[in-house]
Amino acid sequence: MQPEKNTPQIVQSARNQIGKTMHYDPAYTTLAYPMGDVPIEKGVCTDVVIRALREQKMDLQQLVHQDMKQSFSAYPKHWGLKKPDPNIDHRRVLNLITFFTRQGWAVKQKGDFRAGDIVTWELNGNRLPHIGIVSDKKIGDTPLIIHNIGAGTQEEDLLFKHKITGHFRLPVK
Repeated sequence: MQPEKNTPQIVQSARNQIGKTMHYDPAYTTLAYPMGDVPIEKGVCTDVVIRALREQKMDLQQLVHQDMKQSFSAYPKHWGLKKPDPNIDHRRVLNLITFFTRQGWAVKQKGDFRAGDIVTWELNGNRLPHIGIVSDKKIGDTPLIIHNIGAGTQEEDLLFKHKITGHFRLPVK
């Protein structure tokens, strides 16, 4: 598994969480706003993405909260909320799918996975949403994914193991 010559910063930022985020903890937590985060030792799949993008000067907590305040009706209603909650909204995969789609970041070209892309899945058998970042390392032609599915942040062969529900590419700065 060899990385590409020029590792995208989002990939390096996600990879830097390996060995630091050691636990999966979905507990609701009151966060500072903006730039709030749970302790680095724990988190969920969305926290890998949130932390990696924060190092790119993109605060999903603030961006998602602002978008939800403007267009609350565009977001999923699975949690029974009556208004946006900056403590948790950005930590929900379905909200990130909505936000990324609203930003025009959805990739239309099937199979065009690049290092730094963000992918979402429906986990087989239980319909739970999941999210991760495409790595610059591959096994054969298949890129690895940096994510937290239960044992802390890992870099694993996951891309085609579950049903893909979203594929996003942030604009190049």
